[in-house]
Amino acid sequence: MHRLIPIVADGRAFVDALQRAWAERDAVLPIDPRLPRPAVDALLAAMRPDDDVEDGDALVVATSGTTGAPKGVVLTHDAVLASALATSARLEVDPFRDRWLSVLPLAHVGGLSVVTRALLTDTPLTFDPEDRAATLVSMVATQVRRTDVSRFRTVVVGGAAPPSDLPANAVVTYGMTETGSGVVYDGAPLDGVEVRAVDGELHVRGPMLLRAYRDGTDPKDDDGWLPTGDAGEIGEDGRVVVRGRIGDVIVTGGEKVWPDPVEAVLRDVPGVLDVAVAGVPDPEWGARVVAYAVTSEDVTLERLRDAVKAVLPAWCAPKDLVRVSELPRTALGKVQRSRLPGATE
Repeated sequence: MHRLIPIVADGRAFVDALQRAWAERDAVLPIDPRLPRPAVDALLAAMRPDDDVEDGDALVVATSGTTGAPKGVVLTHDAVLASALATSARLEVDPFRDRWLSVLPLAHVGGLSVVTRALLTDTPLTFDPEDRAATLVSMVATQVRRTDVSRFRTVVVGGAAPPSDLPANAVVTYGMTETGSGVVYDGAPLDGVEVRAVDGELHVRGPMLLRAYRDGTDPKDDDGWLPTGDAGEIGEDGRVVVRGRIGDVIVTGGEKVWPDPVEAVLRDVPGVLDVAVAGVPDPEWGARVVAYAVTSEDVTLERLRDAVKAVLPAWCAPKDLVRVSELPRTALGKVQRSRLPGATE
């Protein structure tokens, strides 16, 4: 039988421990080194490292928990390899001239997949941000906004919605823990990946998807399709358009408002340092659009509303501004909307 080995996901030591576990055909549960002891204990209780894993299982990765308690996503060696090969092919990675820089948390699939694709394609990997030989890096939107990324050949952007002024060397990805990292790059599915829209929800199928959750449940249907919980559609050109989490849509006065495009507009307003949009229950409108923002003192609700109404329908403009010192985010930069004051879950 094969074991599930919890390993603190911290730099090169984690990579070495991962390789040793895989050599024994054991699976690995990455543990975020930033977690306090009670959170580690809760994670271990949920992931059950004392229980065996199936032959071929490589990883059990905890989801980010943006929609509730984290789930343990079981990824097989075949799935991890399929992801590494497909992503590397799309990025035209050359192990003889490229080098991955790891800057994302390794306990989350966005950072973990950098390590696994480097290992499985024999591409050099560094954890040193000053390593000028690094040509490839995976970042979340916040990091891209705060970092000079011009020295990299390619910057893979995932996690939260990307900024509107992405550099030319950026590639925007869509994926989730259950898909083993990004499976859509700049709107185009990776080779071997299928995406469809069913009643406005994106479904994904491909060889890199999870086998099951750690509790034994399998979210895929009998034909291997995974309902993502994300709203979107397939354009006439075949490109995938992602609207956001289905549960994030705000229905105000009968009109649907997706937070992501509103947030993109608000981020460009001078004085707005960070912003999230969510719905708050309203007896007249059903829900009203509220902007939660980190701002300078001269930013007003009127300025925010005017900016939104200049490019989006008027009902998308926030009816309230709540100033906050910071926004609740996951380690990969995704806003936890359910933790915003007064927001609907």
